[in-house]
Amino acid sequence: MPLSDVTCRNARPGPKLRKLSDGGGHQFWVQPTGGRLWRLAYRFGGKQKLLLQELLQPQL
Repeated sequence: MPLSDVTCRNARPGPKLRKLSDGGGHQFWVQPTGGRLWRLAYRFGGKQKLLLQELLQPQL
C-alpha cells in the first residue's frame, strides 16, 4: 500500500522509532525526538542495506 501525504504528515513521534512502509522498499521513519527520515531498503550481495534519501527537520 503506498504511503499517502496525509499519513506521513500526521505521523507523530512516540516512545519508540516508527517505521511506515509502502511495501516496495520506501520507508518513512519517525524518531522519538521528532526527526523524520525517508529511507530506501534494498538488497546487495544477499545483504539488506538502507539508503538515506532525505532528512526532514522536526516541526515545531
